[in-house]
Amino acid sequence: MSLDALDLRVALPEEGRRRVVIEHVTPDLDNGRYPIKRTPGEVVRVEADIFSDGHDVVAAVLRYRRVASASRPPWLEVAMEPLGNDRWSASFTVDEIGRYEYDIEGWVDHFASWHHALARWVKAGENVTSELLEGALLVRAAAVRATAADDQRSLVSTAALLSSDQPLEERAAAGLSADLVTLMGRAAERRAATRCTTRRVLVERERARFSSWYEMFPRSAGGHPTRSATFREAASRLPEIATMGFDVLYLPPIHPIGRTNRKGRDNTLVAEENDPGSPWAIGGVEGGHTAIEPGLGTIEDFSWFRQQAEQRGLEIALDLAYQVSPDHPYASRHPEWFRRRPDGTLKYAENPPKKYQDIYPFDFESDAWPAMWIELRDVVLFWVGHGVRIFRVDNPHTKTFRFWEWLIADVQSRNQDVIFLAEAFTRPKVMRHLAKIGFTQSYTYFTWRNTKAEIEEYFTELTQTDMQDYFRPNLFTNTPDILHRFLQSGGLPAFRIRLVLAATLGASYGIYSSFELGENRPAGPGSEEYLHSEKYQFRQWPLDSPHHIKDLIAQVNAIRRTQPALQYNHGLRFHLTTHEDLIAYSKIGPGGASRILMVVSLSPDGAREGRVCLSLPDQLIPEHETYTVHDLLSHRVYTWSGPWNFVRLDPELPAHIFAVHRSAAAVDMADESTLPTATAIDDSPER
Repeated sequence: MSLDALDLRVALPEEGRRRVVIEHVTPDLDNGRYPIKRTPGEVVRVEADIFSDGHDVVAAVLRYRRVASASRPPWLEVAMEPLGNDRWSASFTVDEIGRYEYDIEGWVDHFASWHHALARWVKAGENVTSELLEGALLVRAAAVRATAADDQRSLVSTAALLSSDQPLEERAAAGLSADLVTLMGRAAERRAATRCTTRRVLVERERARFSSWYEMFPRSAGGHPTRSATFREAASRLPEIATMGFDVLYLPPIHPIGRTNRKGRDNTLVAEENDPGSPWAIGGVEGGHTAIEPGLGTIEDFSWFRQQAEQRGLEIALDLAYQVSPDHPYASRHPEWFRRRPDGTLKYAENPPKKYQDIYPFDFESDAWPAMWIELRDVVLFWVGHGVRIFRVDNPHTKTFRFWEWLIADVQSRNQDVIFLAEAFTRPKVMRHLAKIGFTQSYTYFTWRNTKAEIEEYFTELTQTDMQDYFRPNLFTNTPDILHRFLQSGGLPAFRIRLVLAATLGASYGIYSSFELGENRPAGPGSEEYLHSEKYQFRQWPLDSPHHIKDLIAQVNAIRRTQPALQYNHGLRFHLTTHEDLIAYSKIGPGGASRILMVVSLSPDGAREGRVCLSLPDQLIPEHETYTVHDLLSHRVYTWSGPWNFVRLDPELPAHIFAVHRSAAAVDMADESTLPTATAIDDSPER
């Protein structure tokens, strides 16, 4: 039957000759709806199930390219390799900040199928005259497709030989040659190839992956209990924060604070004359989200403070809180952006039974939403224009997801360096969605994960499921809102434990000021709020107190900077221990050069001892060899043998951070520029 005679009402596939199936592509976020995340130099390993009907040979390539704003360059290709059971794999490296895209193309390789069959016929001693003529047709067609003149000449010559009267053995050898396989691969027939949905990669700067945060209220950084410190006074804190090894200094809102319904000390409903109010009640007669609280100084003072911080290796992160006090200019100029009560008054924020009388939330269902979106976007651009590249976003889960997806993409299209941290202690699926739609980093449940089982389960989910491709956890030990009962009751040992866990389980972590001082007084029994919360008053912290863990913080941050294994979230593996209060886990850096084993006591009360089982194959250590573990905290080196070895930890130093080396002879301590100098060698299997 001719094509003209076909019933054209029958729906036919776009390309019915496509025989290859591509399924279960990883990494993938919702079939390419959202990009996965990487930083420059990281590898994207792509896998997929690729197969066809029948017994023909399948070929596939991974295609990728960097997407510039105005152009899409040609695709680069990497041949995919079969892993078995129709699973295939290939990788590429992202080199620059920006956006990449990738897909997979698979096709039935008729030449490879022919080549495979020819080899079997020749081995069986069969006459392959007909097969060689078939091969000549395939090679001749490839010569037409070839783009290089040398390839064309070689293919034409080989096709002529395959169909010639030369001895059968000579012709068969030409058909089976490796050179012909290479030539045919470059001119493969892909007319009926299958191509999967294009996936995307968002490549952000290194700080998106690896960072150490310190949160500070600049208004409390002076010596006056009844007035705000200025930015110039707060700069006196910068040297100490830098010495502790932090690289991000996060400031709660620095904008004017409303007077109407201002909260007093300890969150009382009536403020006294010198009560500063909550910084999150943004806006007053002095201005709103682009203005500076007068007690802190001016925009010029902020710029000076930022420059002073940057000179010490500290990048400023600003709080982005989209809400207003009743005195904010938006409340009077744009009442249509807020919800109203039946009596016509604006409706303040509520989270029953909590009431926030000093705050109005934006109405993201307002008919005037387009103008509101643009105005809120411009707030970010204002601060970007003043040198800010990191924003900690307050409660993003209480604003529409579509707004954040648009805002983040728009801002990053203008400046690729901008980072957004989602402060969203909410339901797991909501937290994951915020990460998918663009948030660079995310707060986590780390604060409430304290037992061995809780930590292992949670961090296995974060680092060994698809979350590792888009959810970058930032592990805060505490916040102005959260003082966990573990810290309330465990003294300084509890603070040491949580510090090491946060700094080594995650590539990014943070502390809220006073953590280094062991501040652990709750507002009351069962409360996770701090007594005399800094959110509502000036606090004068005893910075010169001998009761602190500043030295340990500095040491841990120094180790993080010198050990690449601790600068990534992937590669985390937990190990068996013989004591429930001992948790052991390891990380291996890119290329395997940095191999770190952490052993941490989870109890602040008394010493804990037991055995740890290190997976030697993961460390590339033969079972019969001894190896060394260098404790980067105590500077001691131990010789271990076999997977099981003894450890003992006490509250004064409740953790080991071991650098693992294959053998004692391989460790030349004089040349280990990334490790502290060893002060002791212990060759015993137990200690």
